[in-house]
Amino acid sequence: MKHQDTLLTQWLAEEQAAHMLGWDFSHIHGRYQEEEDLPWDYKASLRRSLFPSARILDMDTGGGEFLLSLHHPCRLISATEAYPPNAALCRQTLTPLGIDFHEAEGNGPLPFPSETFDLVLNRHGDYLPQEVFRVLKPGGIFLTQQVGAENDRELVSLLLNPVPPLPFPAQYLRIARQSLEECGFSILEGLEAFRSIRFWDVGALVWFARIIPWEFPGFSVERCLDGLRRAQEILDCQGVIEGRTHRYFLSARKPT
Repeated sequence: MKHQDTLLTQWLAEEQAAHMLGWDFSHIHGRYQEEEDLPWDYKASLRRSLFPSARILDMDTGGGEFLLSLHHPCRLISATEAYPPNAALCRQTLTPLGIDFHEAEGNGPLPFPSETFDLVLNRHGDYLPQEVFRVLKPGGIFLTQQVGAENDRELVSLLLNPVPPLPFPAQYLRIARQSLEECGFSILEGLEAFRSIRFWDVGALVWFARIIPWEFPGFSVERCLDGLRRAQEILDCQGVIEGRTHRYFLSARKPT
């Protein structure tokens, strides 16, 4: 194992660096890997439902990075975001382009008239099925990729003692599917997957745990030093620290 003082200095530096705007993991690019082999392609599914004149809503858009990558006409786009730093970023980057941006929680009323959108997108954000149903036009499509209840649990168990309960215990495909069907949606596709998440240095894991406090509540280098040392031992022996992600995907249509 590397000298303990050197490791501690590196881990504390990563802890201090753990801030981001939008949903940008570039700080640990090349030092970790996830979502490389999901059995669906969220963007490709979106493209199949996106026609040139479609009115679209992107819920919990982060900093709008993914939304802008679609290159859809800005006058046909609306977006919401609740996290204040990201909302401020959206006002700076999306609003000047003509995108209709609103600061709004996903798990509350949406600030749009009924039957406004042809396509509603939600990638890893909160939503109320009845609100999504309301703002969609008849025949409109809802696409969502969600983080499941068991996401990163091996990593949480490695770092935290005692291990906290699941932060979102209802996040399973079967529950989400039932909720949409009860609102009147027809399910077009529903898939669930557990896949590997890998880290090639412990500093990257420190940064990751700090920016996801709902999964790693109370994490800090000082409080979790024993777990970090165990992680370094695993890395030294196996060359990688590995856990599992939990994701699910749903595509649903509002009846015509």
